[in-house]
Amino acid sequence: MGKYGKWIGGGLGWVLGGPIGALLGFLVGSMVDNTTIQTATYSPGVERTTRGDFAMSLLVLVAAMMKADGKVLKSELNYVKQFFVRQFGPAASAEAIMLLRDILKQNIPVKDVCEQISREMDYSSRLQLIHLLFNISQADNNIHPLEVEAVEKMAGYLRISTPDFQSIRNMFIPETDSSYKILEIEPTVTDEEVKKAYRKMAKKYHPDKVSHLGEEFRKTAEDKFKKVNEAYARIKKERNMV
Repeated sequence: MGKYGKWIGGGLGWVLGGPIGALLGFLVGSMVDNTTIQTATYSPGVERTTRGDFAMSLLVLVAAMMKADGKVLKSELNYVKQFFVRQFGPAASAEAIMLLRDILKQNIPVKDVCEQISREMDYSSRLQLIHLLFNISQADNNIHPLEVEAVEKMAGYLRISTPDFQSIRNMFIPETDSSYKILEIEPTVTDEEVKKAYRKMAKKYHPDKVSHLGEEFRKTAEDKFKKVNEAYARIKKERNMV
């Protein structure tokens, strides 16, 4: 599938239309040697978000986040590259960076892009997008306030609930009572309510929720699941819960 085959090998569906499709217009021209883009076909009740749809959405939002402070540094590209190498391997990482460089050259209509994603992508996958954006933002161990502001705006456009955004944010930027915020509860709740909240969040953030995106993206979801477990363990220790 041309030079981007490893990155979009999971197929492209709804991202080829709307504002994302307009941004990715260069992609079609990059296909070579009589290859064609594998587009998704949908049936009622079948999951609509493909690996390719998610990958392209992630890259567009990463580009928007990187441009949030009005400049894109070479060091930032290197950090992003390192992240993709760790998560997806060298070959897919090289393709992702090529795509990212092309997207960065364009004007990104963030609100329109996010609204397209919100219409077409399931909620669990949208939560994973936000988690990955924070993950990439801290790749240099320094999350820029303008990047945080950009991600928060994107979360609103993506129709992510405020408690869910605060939960993920506290996984990366701890606040007072961050363990409780990760579980979306107040410190005043009972032990039984803590256990109930943990079960709810563990189910919400379980990696299987995004298994349809492929093994690579499922693995990235394991970190979010791990942070929920760590938050629960800290609360249990503080309360001497059994």
